[in-house]
Amino acid sequence: MQHGKYRFIVGFLAVPLGLYALFVVWPFVQSIYYSFTDWTGLSPDFEMVGFANYARMLDDDIFWKSLQHSLLFALLVPVVTIGLALFLSFMINVGGRRRRGGPVISGVRGSAFYKIVYFFPQVLSIAIVALLFAFAYNPDSGAINSFLRTVGLDGVQPLWLGDPNLALWAVMAVIVWSTVGFFVVLFSAGMASIPMDLYEAALLDGAGRFTTFFRITLPLLWDTVQSGWVYMGILALGAESFAVVHIMTTGPGGPDYSTTVMVLYVYQKAFRDGQAAYATTIGVALLLVTLAFAAVVMKLGRRERLEY
Repeated sequence: MQHGKYRFIVGFLAVPLGLYALFVVWPFVQSIYYSFTDWTGLSPDFEMVGFANYARMLDDDIFWKSLQHSLLFALLVPVVTIGLALFLSFMINVGGRRRRGGPVISGVRGSAFYKIVYFFPQVLSIAIVALLFAFAYNPDSGAINSFLRTVGLDGVQPLWLGDPNLALWAVMAVIVWSTVGFFVVLFSAGMASIPMDLYEAALLDGAGRFTTFFRITLPLLWDTVQSGWVYMGILALGAESFAVVHIMTTGPGGPDYSTTVMVLYVYQKAFRDGQAAYATTIGVALLLVTLAFAAVVMKLGRRERLEY
């Protein structure tokens, strides 16, 4: 059985690893190389400038604003999304009342329907979601301010995306709304695999829902939660934040750079300003931030693996 084992493994891994190196690793290497040049992205001619782009980046106020906003996305959006998803999935799977003749632990009535409703935003493209919420946030004819006027709150008419103090929070709320359903379904699948005997034993010992969640559900679901946290953080730093900010905000990234994130700043410098080398420099910084975020989450979330 051991004869030719390594040739067999290499034969299967050679093509996937080759494609990964070509389409993932090599572009990163190219980006790092171009960050040391003055390439405009429009001309094949460029010269090496050393660390000039990195020095410029450290003196760029807009870069520091975008970094601050990206860190807020990475820290707050995963926490809120994962927290809401855990609460909703726990209530769907374990939060129902005991029915006569039924199991001690059960989900709420219509739990399958709730899962479909929560997952529905995942069916929509993030671009469509951003457009819908851009209309909803309209201060004059949007659904949100219209509702506030309907309930008698005429004096409360925020500008939402036009207010520098509210725009970033409004954008983050859209990402939470569009992604929480995916994690509800993911965590529900994990909770469904936890033996009900554990919950029944805890209830016999006098444990309440709060205790069973933190003593049984969360520890047994921790590996899934940790993976979801990293995945959500990468989305918040990358494609999701770019899409909603680019589509919903004025500028985009406004007003007054109050919603500019790093990935949007990379796009603007590369394709709007023709400064591809400087854009790749910011991209390298974004790569480091993403790797640092994943490393911190994996380090802080490391714990003994529980099995059942």
